[in-house]
Amino acid sequence: MQAAHIELASPDLIAKYEPVIGLEVHCQLATRTKIFCGCPAGFGAPPNTNVCPVCLALPGALPVLSREAVELAIRASVALNCKVNPVSQFARKNYFYPDSPKGYQISQYELPLSEHGSVDIIVEGHPKRIGVTRIHMEDDAGKSQHDGFRDSVRYTYVDLNRSGTPLIEIVSEPDMRTAEEAVAYFAEVKQALQFVGVSTCDMEKGHLRCDANVSVRIKGAEKFGIRAEVKNLNSFRFLKQAIEFEIARQVAIAESGGHMFQETRLFDPETGETVGMRSKEDAHDYRYFPEPDLVPLRVSEQWLAAVKSKMPELPAVKRRRFIEQYGLSEYDADVLTQNRAIGEYFDEVAAATKDPKTSANWVMGDLSALLNTAGKPIDESPVTAKNLGELLGLIASGELSGKLAKEVLGKMFESGDTALLIMEREGLRQISDSGALGKIVDEVIAANPKQVEQYRAGKTTVIGFLVGQVMKQSRGQANPAAVNDLLKSRLS
Repeated sequence: MQAAHIELASPDLIAKYEPVIGLEVHCQLATRTKIFCGCPAGFGAPPNTNVCPVCLALPGALPVLSREAVELAIRASVALNCKVNPVSQFARKNYFYPDSPKGYQISQYELPLSEHGSVDIIVEGHPKRIGVTRIHMEDDAGKSQHDGFRDSVRYTYVDLNRSGTPLIEIVSEPDMRTAEEAVAYFAEVKQALQFVGVSTCDMEKGHLRCDANVSVRIKGAEKFGIRAEVKNLNSFRFLKQAIEFEIARQVAIAESGGHMFQETRLFDPETGETVGMRSKEDAHDYRYFPEPDLVPLRVSEQWLAAVKSKMPELPAVKRRRFIEQYGLSEYDADVLTQNRAIGEYFDEVAAATKDPKTSANWVMGDLSALLNTAGKPIDESPVTAKNLGELLGLIASGELSGKLAKEVLGKMFESGDTALLIMEREGLRQISDSGALGKIVDEVIAANPKQVEQYRAGKTTVIGFLVGQVMKQSRGQANPAAVNDLLKSRLS
């Protein structure tokens, strides 16, 4: 469908209005099998091969709820500070699409798995708490693949591999007022889900996406405006663009006296605009009723406690600990908690060195550069946290200069060997002995009479050049502090 071109509101007009934004985040759970059958839930299999009578909705096939899916959904609920309900109920959500073989989706409606959570965000230095209305479980539909027109006929193929994939839907309160707040909330939710192992959150594979509900109202008004829902946003950039376009579109309609109606829209990445798809359904349009083939889901206190006992440290808690325990800046703490593997790696290095700031610099700097070049995540690093800690210890003890350590780190990354093994094998050890250094220093002084004369004439900054010459002649193995002292002694 082509979007009808409209004039968007100017920033001055937009400033008169307050946007009201809520997100519905859809997350694929990292289970081995589908939610109601034993078919694999993996990505990339040939079309319609990971299917069975249950996910094909053949007559007489009955769903059986996956315990693994429930435990991951409970983890997500705890991570987002939700209250897990002791009893929840699956329901049939009726709608008819070609890629929905049952003609309905098994979801939860009146009795969701969990409710009343919250997510803390920071935007431009200002903290804000966003409410989470509910988290409910459901199964995914299949996928329609459109093949364009041939001989004036449009061909569409249906792949049901994804049908029955376990999902959770995380519904926020309409607490966000800017696109930046929505992006920060979505990012925080993604990070929390990854940390606790609920999902890979791979947006390119459709493991995480969101719908944005957007409306506008005159500043100071209490009543919400009529909202539009923008479906299936699978990147932070698209989310921001879609919300900003919707705000400008809706304000323009309001200012021109036009009529807003509740609708579902799609975002077009090529134009940066949203396009009308259909009028927005309300709950009664789906004709919800309890799923007759599934008993109510009961989560006992013992089961909930067992899941909580296996939960890792959450990203917000880890960030705060890194700042308070290690004295790191907010920026460093944020970088080192981008995912669980980085945080755990840094923790181990810092514990080995007792020097968290130096550990942070090497993890975020030199090691990160090597990993990026190799296209490896930190949990596949050839340099273990223990071995990096040993390398930093050798710098602290004076056995390695910082420059030489960078060379050794590169060799560690290539071979997986320890720093000590590489140093012994290649003779890469810092020279601190005054006798050995004195000979090199004397040679450098003799070879650079002009710089020596400048130093003795009062231009003391030239000593940096002489130190560099000694380091070059020693292949970076000279102790810089010892070289500095020897040069000053010889030249005074």
